[in-house]
Amino acid sequence: MSKVAVVYWSGTGNTRTMADQVAAGAKEGGADVVLITASEFDVDRMDDFDGVAFGCPSMGNEELEENEFAPMFGACEAKLSGKRIALFGSYGWGDGEWMRTWEATCKGDGAVLVCDSVICNEAPDSEGEAACAALGKALAS
Repeated sequence: MSKVAVVYWSGTGNTRTMADQVAAGAKEGGADVVLITASEFDVDRMDDFDGVAFGCPSMGNEELEENEFAPMFGACEAKLSGKRIALFGSYGWGDGEWMRTWEATCKGDGAVLVCDSVICNEAPDSEGEAACAALGKALAS
């Protein structure tokens, strides 16, 4: 059984809803899952998991949340090489540039992106929730 962390930051609850669906999908895929906020996760925990799903909404000028999530993720970058990860998040404006930039950063760090990232405009609808669950299943397998 693989061990998966779903690490997220959410300001309005939209990314939290997505995280819940990612965790449910990973559990359905047979993984032992830990759902955890960015403030409770750090680089020292990366080796405890076979895969990590990171979730953060687009903030400001299409960037990761800067006070809790970005510092945590920045520290984790040193452990991304060869690590199975998946990315998800919500946005309220723009066209998803923050996610494309984030994916490029992860690939540059040598991460193994297990599936296409999932972005939802505002709260996830049923299609978005299904995509989050599929992301979790992909990470679990």
